[in-house]
Amino acid sequence: MTAYLALGTNLGDKNLNLLIAIALIAEKIGIFSAISSIYHTEPWGFESPHSFLNMVVKVDTPLLPLELLRATQEIEKEMGRTQKTTSAYQDRIIDIDIILYDDLTFESEELTLPHPLYKQRPFVLEPLKEIYQKG
Repeated sequence: MTAYLALGTNLGDKNLNLLIAIALIAEKIGIFSAISSIYHTEPWGFESPHSFLNMVVKVDTPLLPLELLRATQEIEKEMGRTQKTTSAYQDRIIDIDIILYDDLTFESEELTLPHPLYKQRPFVLEPLKEIYQKG
């Protein structure tokens, strides 16, 4: 199965955070078939003095959608993220969102695919478009 994951960070050593997340994704989730450039963006949905680094990765994975969700959450926790955003967005060491999973449309209490807000987020659309253009 092919999944597209959006990565974002705006705390600490942001470049290192992305590198660690990529290494952990390779270890726990699957094999990369594409990685976008890194995009420098302003916070979206909240105010913060900390800008973001964002990127999208395309990964081939044997994990089913909810297993993939748990794996991304495990990586976030391993990297020091204490809680997922519930009502208000906030600064974060790392955020990993599942954007697309093959052509699957899926909805549960924990996960909705495709990600319901990805088309509203330029920091996801631009790197996603870059990966699609690469083929």
